[in-house]
Amino acid sequence: MATCIHSSKTETRTQNNRNIDNDLLNNYVKYRRTNFPDLVSCGPISEKKSKTYIHTQTETLLDENNDDPEKKFVDLWLQMRDEARSDVQQEPILSNYYFTSILSHDSLENALANYLSMKLSNSSLPTCTLYDLFLGVLTENQEIISAVNDDLRAVKERDPACISYVHCFLNFKGFLACQAHRIAHNLWSKDRKILALMIQNRVSEVFAVDIHPGAKIGRGILLDHATGLVVGETAVIEDNVSILHNVTLGGTGKVSGDRHPKIGKGVLIGAGTCVLGNVRVEDGAKIGAGSVVLKRVPARTTAVGNPAKLIGGKENPFKLDKMPSFTMDHTSWSDYVI
Repeated sequence: MATCIHSSKTETRTQNNRNIDNDLLNNYVKYRRTNFPDLVSCGPISEKKSKTYIHTQTETLLDENNDDPEKKFVDLWLQMRDEARSDVQQEPILSNYYFTSILSHDSLENALANYLSMKLSNSSLPTCTLYDLFLGVLTENQEIISAVNDDLRAVKERDPACISYVHCFLNFKGFLACQAHRIAHNLWSKDRKILALMIQNRVSEVFAVDIHPGAKIGRGILLDHATGLVVGETAVIEDNVSILHNVTLGGTGKVSGDRHPKIGKGVLIGAGTCVLGNVRVEDGAKIGAGSVVLKRVPARTTAVGNPAKLIGGKENPFKLDKMPSFTMDHTSWSDYVI
């Protein structure tokens, strides 16, 4: 397994950061075992060049109120690099890991393409082949990178177990599976279905997350823990949705066509839930853990049970006053008693 390290001649660092990165490089050389195949550097196969977002920190911080989305990309990427440097200072034994995963790359898309390619490669799918494929998709579709940024922020804001952005990037398989799906969905949409299905299969094997490349997923998504998540081909997950582990968004049988659930904005779906068939869970609804949903769930209501029923009753259901995907409140029912 090889790691693909992309270096940019345009990157400018402050003197302090240069000294830190030089120390990291020295640690990388010090700790690197020459017989370790996964630490071999390789460049991209194609001649596509990624758009470089790194500037000097002074330039980046000149206007903190700038609403330019590219500026926000820079800010988050620079913060991730700072977090990586801090982690290495605390745990020097991880120098190699952070250098090859984060600090040797000049942009988020380079780092993501490299990290996913290392995770999903095997003996017949070389890392550099996947890297070239992934980087091509990411650099040509900045909407994907924008969604990646929103997903990083969603995880950091909603999951108390997430201690930093770089921690999410490196260690949260729900986040990584979602980004691999974004690449697969792009290929599926361009009728490169064999490649898309191959990525789906590798993600399922590596992360235990099975999302069909035809499924449509918005931005600001939290797939918490994510183990056992299954999402069918015609499913739709809109923006700012939070989904726990062992959730199935599936069909009801052998019927083809549009047959999978549609999940509205701001929905929270608890662990072990099954939503089956072409039913809609409307904006801001909450599904309790272990529920089986077979019918439409109205906006800002809570459905619990097998089969799921609305808290407060069908005629006058209790209405949520906050977006459940943001509060992540799984247990507050209006009339729940034991």
